[in-house]
Amino acid sequence: MGHSEPKIQHVFSQEDGITTFISPNTGKPVKTDGDGDEAGKYANIDEALDIDPAEDRRLLRKIDLYLLPLICTTYCVQYIDKQTISVGAILGLRHDLKMTGERYSWAGSAFYFGYLFYEFIGSYTLQRFDLSTVLSAYIILWGILLCLHSVPQYAGFVVLRVLLGALESSITPAFVIITSQWYRKEEVFFRTALWFASNGIGIILGSGAIAYNVYRDADTYSIEAWKVIFLVTGAMTIVLGIVTYFHIPSKPTDAWFLTEREKQMVVERVRANQQGFGNKHFKKEQFVETLLDRRTWLLFSMGIACNIPNGGLTNFSAILFTEKLGFSVGKTLLMGMPAGAVEIGGLALICYCYKFVPYRLFWAISTFSIVVVATCFLAFAKSTLLQYAGYTMTSLSAIGTIFILALVASNCAGHTKKITTNAIFLIGYCVGNLIGPQTFIPNQAPTYTGAVTAMVVCHCLVIVLMALLWIDYHFDNKRRDANMNSELVREFEVLENHEFADLTDKQNPLFRYTI
Repeated sequence: MGHSEPKIQHVFSQEDGITTFISPNTGKPVKTDGDGDEAGKYANIDEALDIDPAEDRRLLRKIDLYLLPLICTTYCVQYIDKQTISVGAILGLRHDLKMTGERYSWAGSAFYFGYLFYEFIGSYTLQRFDLSTVLSAYIILWGILLCLHSVPQYAGFVVLRVLLGALESSITPAFVIITSQWYRKEEVFFRTALWFASNGIGIILGSGAIAYNVYRDADTYSIEAWKVIFLVTGAMTIVLGIVTYFHIPSKPTDAWFLTEREKQMVVERVRANQQGFGNKHFKKEQFVETLLDRRTWLLFSMGIACNIPNGGLTNFSAILFTEKLGFSVGKTLLMGMPAGAVEIGGLALICYCYKFVPYRLFWAISTFSIVVVATCFLAFAKSTLLQYAGYTMTSLSAIGTIFILALVASNCAGHTKKITTNAIFLIGYCVGNLIGPQTFIPNQAPTYTGAVTAMVVCHCLVIVLMALLWIDYHFDNKRRDANMNSELVREFEVLENHEFADLTDKQNPLFRYTI
């Protein structure tokens, strides 16, 4: 080599001076200036923390008990919020607001225009400011907007859908951050699956318990039934936003329900992730690395392919039931409920199987193979029963989004890189959901052949993209394992608290991708 490699110094110095080392992965110099992960401030203790397995299990149960019920409830309600337009469509919304032709499709897409526009801004505010305060403010505001959806004209309704999408764009990145803050890599998938599967409960409650009862008693209300739906879900959301502010801590070391020892235990638990709680400063070099990382664009492409079918079904499922399958309004509301049960049960079964075959992408690809068959039933079967069974089984496609969110939480290190990757994936999610309703062309009603064919193609594409990502992660891990005996890696290993230096997955040679 034409130059000598700089000796690696401690990443965290008492003087917060600039430290430079050569990354064994990239071969490029990396500078740290004391601006590491916030967890590093709590990891610099004189004595190692001795944690026995029983104590660790008790702490994990406590974290689950205090965090997951509220997270799951909030995610359930946000899905009900998104579903209100589909339910409202068969309760008089389309008629009252004169949504003829493609106007309903554009009303469905409007939500994702707001989501798309605000995604980067929302993710930045979650990083820059107090997480629980920002998150609760977004939830309360979108609850207020839902209550305002009972407007008397189309233009105002579309504007509110755009604003609602902007505010709801914060919820998924916030929960990805929270999950990665509190849990080890091997624990992330199950917890992500748990809160995302709450969408299934949202299907059962939104189209069943709430919507059906509103429809049944519609004649007793002084306002239209579809307006009642928006008012009820909006009020629920506002209450949850207030509870979130007081209950969810911005980071584990601020948790009101943990003792000082338990806070230190959480820091040590996440050390093995090679990342910590986060960093409030936006780092340009991590942003650039994210844009140049091929995996970012694989995740982005999966976001689009997963959600073209999702965007269509979220807005048109109730219409498919009434027009394509010939169900009555009441039956349509009830027949949407089994899809929620399939999503919950299917994800629970996959999580159980994951304990024995711990390969996330294997189960994702296997599940999407089932979804492809189910979508073919919905698209091409002659029997109404088979078409309905196909629709019900397509709810398993949620596994694609769950696996991607878990991969972002586990496999993207460096806080700016994590929020940027998450934002880019969710932009893909938006693009897919924007395209989805447009595949339902009015002159193809009631079969909507083009839309259901597009669903089949997209689900097949997801399988291909997941296989490519698996191969990429596998060979990168093998390359890192082969370099473990190099001098640079050995020197890097002795760095104090290198796990909390806010290094990216590419910069950190000890980082391994969870497959």
